Amino acid sequence: MPAVTNISCYRFARMDGLKALRERLIAFCKERALKGTILLAPEGINFFIAGAAEGVEELVNELRALPGLEDLAPKYSLSDEQPFSRMLVRLKKEIIAFGVESIDPGKYTSPRIEAKQLKQWLDEGKPVVLYDTRNDYEVKLGTFRNAIPAGIDTFRNFPAAVAALPPELKDAPVVTFCTGGIRCEKAAPFMEQAGFREVYQLEGGILKYFEEVGGDHYDGECFVFDQRVGVDPALSETGSAVCFACQTPLTAEEQEDPRHVSNVSCPHCYKSDADQMAERIIARHEALKRVTSPLPGSVPYENRRPIRIPGEQDGKAILEVLESLFAHVDFEWKEKLANGGVLDPQGRAASPDHVVRAGEEWIRVFPGTVEPDVNVDIEVLHEDEAIIVLNKPAPLPMHSSGRFHRNTLTHFLHEAWHPEKPRPAHRLDANTTGVVVC
Repeated sequence: MPAVTNISCYRFARMDGLKALRERLIAFCKERALKGTILLAPEGINFFIAGAAEGVEELVNELRALPGLEDLAPKYSLSDEQPFSRMLVRLKKEIIAFGVESIDPGKYTSPRIEAKQLKQWLDEGKPVVLYDTRNDYEVKLGTFRNAIPAGIDTFRNFPAAVAALPPELKDAPVVTFCTGGIRCEKAAPFMEQAGFREVYQLEGGILKYFEEVGGDHYDGECFVFDQRVGVDPALSETGSAVCFACQTPLTAEEQEDPRHVSNVSCPHCYKSDADQMAERIIARHEALKRVTSPLPGSVPYENRRPIRIPGEQDGKAILEVLESLFAHVDFEWKEKLANGGVLDPQGRAASPDHVVRAGEEWIRVFPGTVEPDVNVDIEVLHEDEAIIVLNKPAPLPMHSSGRFHRNTLTHFLHEAWHPEKPRPAHRLDANTTGVVVC
C-alpha cells in the first residue's frame, strides 16, 4: 500500500507577518518529517507537501487556523515514495508569477466550472474552447482532446499568447485549465480584460477533474512538479521522467529511444557529433570575432617585457647591467630608470646603483604600444575533446615576438577559448597561410 500522502493547495487571501509565519511553518513541518514547498506572498499561499498522513492532516489544520484560510480544501493523492527531497518555505511577491498588477484573484475571479459540469458539456458536444494555460513542456505529456495550448515557456508570456488568439474566439465560451487551477485564477480574469466575453476556469484544474470524473475527454497524463513527473487519470504515478539536459518530460517510450542517454540527452535535445561540432565552430567563430574587433594590439597599451638577470651580472648595479645586456642599442637607461621605464621585480622604480641578483626578473615598460595590423580571418576546421584544427591566415604571427605581443594567433586563441589555453603543436611563419593543429 502507498505510504506517502501528497497534498497540493492554494488560496488567494491577504496575508501579513510572513517572515514570522515562515519560521513557524518550517519548524512545524520539520518536526513532522514533512517535505515539499510552501510559497507565501501578500496575495496568498501555494503549497505541495508530502509525508505521513497524520502529519499532513496536522499541517492542514494548522493552516486552516490562519485568517482567510479557514476552508482550505487540498487535493490528495498517494505515492509509494516521498516525491520531495527537502522542506522549503519561501517568501514571494506572487504565489504564481504573472506580473500584471491589475489582476488580483483576492478581489475577483472568473466564473468557475466544476469537473462534472465540464464533462457533461463535452459529453453533449457543446461548442466550447478548451484553453490550456500551461507551459509547452507540461502539455507534451497530455491535455484535453482538441484543447488549444497557450504555446508558452513561462506563465509570464501568457498575455502575449492571448493577444495572438484569433479575434473570433472572443465571442465563444472559453474554459481555461491548468494543473491545479492556480494559474487560471489569473489567466481567466486576464482574458476577460482582453475582451473575451464568456470565460470560465476549471475548478481544481486537471487533477481535480481526474479525481472526480477520471480521464474522459483527456489524452495522456498530467505533468506534476515533483519527482513523480506525471500522474494518470487514477492519480497514480506514471513511468514518465524528465531529461536532465533539457528538462523535457519523457514518456516511457521516449526513455527507450537510443537517443536518450541518462544525464546527457533525450530525443528532444539529442545532437549528433557532427551537429555538436558545427555548433561549437559557430560559437568559436563568434568568440574570435569578438576578441579581434578591435584588434587588441592596435589599441595603445602598456607593454611589459621581462629582463632576466644572468649569473655573470650578479652583484652589479642595474644601470651597469642594462648597458651590458643591451650594448647593441642606444638607450638612455638612466633616464628610463628615473621615469619608470624599468622596474624592479616588485614593480617599483629603482635607482641606477641598485644592486641586482642573478635570477631576478626586472620589468621593461613600453608605454603607448601599438602593434601593426594583422589578418584575423581565422577559420576553425575541426574541434573535439583532443585537438583543434585551424586555418591560419597571413600575415599573422603565431606567438609573441618583435613588434607583436597581442596581435598573435596564440593570444587570440587564449582569449576566445578562455579559460582554456589552446597551444599550437607546431609553427608557421607570420606570412604563411596554412593549417595549424592545437
